[in-house]
Amino acid sequence: MSVSILENQRNAVLDTFGQKIDELKAGELYREFLPVGHLAADRGHTGYRGRKVQVWCSNDYLGMSQHPEVIQAQIDSTGRHGTGTGGSRNIAGTSTAHVELEDRLAAWHGKERALVFSSGYVANFETLSTLISAIDGLVVFSDSLNHRSLIEGIVRSGAKKHVFAHNDMADLESKLALYEADRPKLIVFESVYSMDGDTSPVSAVFDLAEKYNALTFLDETHSIGVRGPLGAGLSAEIDDHRATFVQGVFGKAIGTVGGYVAGPDTALDYVRSFAPGFIFTTALPQAAMDATLRSLRLVQEGDALRAELAAKTELMKAELRSRGIDFIDADSHLVPVMVPGGERVRRVSRQLLEEHDIYVQPINFPSVARGGERFRVTVAPFRTPEQIANFADAMQKCLQEN
Repeated sequence: MSVSILENQRNAVLDTFGQKIDELKAGELYREFLPVGHLAADRGHTGYRGRKVQVWCSNDYLGMSQHPEVIQAQIDSTGRHGTGTGGSRNIAGTSTAHVELEDRLAAWHGKERALVFSSGYVANFETLSTLISAIDGLVVFSDSLNHRSLIEGIVRSGAKKHVFAHNDMADLESKLALYEADRPKLIVFESVYSMDGDTSPVSAVFDLAEKYNALTFLDETHSIGVRGPLGAGLSAEIDDHRATFVQGVFGKAIGTVGGYVAGPDTALDYVRSFAPGFIFTTALPQAAMDATLRSLRLVQEGDALRAELAAKTELMKAELRSRGIDFIDADSHLVPVMVPGGERVRRVSRQLLEEHDIYVQPINFPSVARGGERFRVTVAPFRTPEQIANFADAMQKCLQEN
């Protein structure tokens, strides 16, 4: 076969990707990535094309990524230890800060052990896929609105699974009842669901787990730092610590990078020993772990921050409500503003950015159902009443014009 024919075949294969991207764009599903430069000296703002823009969709719920003490902790640690670890956790990558952080996380959640991963996604995927695969005959019960990282971990394991209707305890129980008491079972769910901002009936899930002899894996990603007396999540807020495993992240309310799982010692030692995504990846830098330790202390002492976050969230809801702006009034710090239509939500987002120096990222299918497009608005504690009112005014104007 001639070289030119082979080259044409290779190009035809590569053209497949362009065709798939064109399909995304035609279906209004193509994702835009906005290049920004967050400004530590001006919290809640980012640089964009020479302008200073307010960010209203950040997962940095408490503004800890720009807290002076957290920044200084990372700077000081970088000066002492350098910018990277140079190896995986088992090859020179386990710093003293990793060990201290894992000990503190375990104590925070009242568990025997904690294990730090490079991200929350990796923590979920690697822990679930590794643990589930190790237990013969285990059946998984997964909430229908679980995060992709949870879903992928379950699917990767190859275990038998049931998806129960979101927060529907009757549906969950009907599926649990299909199996004998001694059949291994695992219920996987979240405490706060990020797209609607609603919370799960945590204690009711634990009750069913006890009744049907099931383990539980609770993803506290969106409640870590912002719920509970020490910021340990929704389960801590309701003083119900029966979760077998608790997952959390640093990249949201803690303001740094990484994720973790806390739970039984031997189970997490097994994950540490067998999870490929833990074993065969470079460990997070010690400087990042030292910054996380400093942030964790501030968050644990941050009752005033959590109260301010709740107050500012309620103020935002009041401002939106007074202007007739449609939003989901959920029991969390997340405020989903509903803007149905893939193209419409993008137009509103562009107008807010270009005319009002406000950045909110449009959320559309498959993250939410078609027709459920929205902005997921977050209101950090440092936001002023004037900024909140100005945001609502700008949102009202752009919605009316689109």
